[in-house]
Formats: sequence, C-alpha cells, structure tokens
Amino acid sequence: MKLKIPVGTFGAYLFDCDGTVADSMPLHYVAWGRALGEWSCEFEEKFFYSLGGMPVRDIIATLNQKHGLCMPVEEVAHRKESLYFELLPQLKAVPEVLKHVEEAHRRIPCAVVSGSTRESVEASLQVLNLSDRFQTLVCAGDYERGKPDPEAFLMAAEKLGVKPGECLVFEDTDMGIEAATAAGMASVKVPPPWERGVGRV
Repeated sequence: MKLKIPVGTFGAYLFDCDGTVADSMPLHYVAWGRALGEWSCEFEEKFFYSLGGMPVRDIIATLNQKHGLCMPVEEVAHRKESLYFELLPQLKAVPEVLKHVEEAHRRIPCAVVSGSTRESVEASLQVLNLSDRFQTLVCAGDYERGKPDPEAFLMAAEKLGVKPGECLVFEDTDMGIEAATAAGMASVKVPPPWERGVGRV
C-alpha cells in the first residue's frame, strides 16, 4: 500500500510515532490490557484506537471517568510503560512510512511529535535503529495541550526553524490529522494495521 502524499514541496516532515513510524499500537494495546486487567478495567480495542494520540495519563483519567474507577494515574502509567518495554523486542517499523523517513534523511529536517512519553518514544526509535533520523522529538510533557490541539506540531516546526505551512505531517489518527490541520500543515493519513494487511496481536 502506498501513502497518498499531497502535491507540493515541503521544508520538513513531522511524524507521529506510535502507529505511524512504529507499528507499536498492537503492542501498546497488549500492555494496556495487562496493566488495566490488574484493576479489572476494560479497554475495548475500538475505543483504544479512537484515543490514538492522547497522552497516557489522560487515557487513564478518561477510563477512570468512563468506568467510575479510581485507578492511581501515575502508578498505572508506569506499569503500562514497563509492560510495553517488555514487548519492545517485537517492534517493527511501518514499511510505508519508513520509506519516507529514509528518503527525507539528510535532505530535509524531520521531527517526531507524539502523545507518548519521551522515554517510550526514544526506546521505540532505538529498537528500530531510527534515532539518528530525527532532529528533534516533541513528546508528552513538552507541551500543555495534546492533540487535536496544534500546540505540539507548532512547537516542532519552531524547533526545526520551518514555517508551519511548509511542514508535512504523517499521522495515523483522526485526532492527529485534526491537530495538523489546525496548525496549518498538510498531512498524510497512515492506515491502521488491519488496513495495511498486518494482523492484530
């Protein structure tokens, strides 16, 4: 499957990490299932994918509200992250996106803009041997308002020294595409694993 790249010349590429560069969403879902299972909290797969791009702590707060639970946010967040790190050796890149990461390398600046923690993003990129492909990372904790707010994308453009209108965003979630549009950036939608012919974990 080829990605539909908008026509134009771009000064920078901004990539979401999970589900975009890294085919990590199925692994994240397994980690979530194990962490939340310890608190008897359900997390339907469809709902999980609908929250793509939302910071980990916001997801736990959302689930607390949805299910009337009082899970300790920090504790569950750390547990989920540690379970994800255990699954990291299974991680692969999204081939259709990897092609554009490699094509852009040393040609135009690239950034990762993610709702995941910096530790999680750095670990994923390290496993994929892609750490040197990105000039900057903008992760949860670096900005106040997560996607669909444009703040994180605008921050990445500023760090790269590129105008927002010259950036192309690669995203796998509607929330991420909304954030890119609000930032005045062109975007590419990366299909979910099952549409790319990748089985779910």
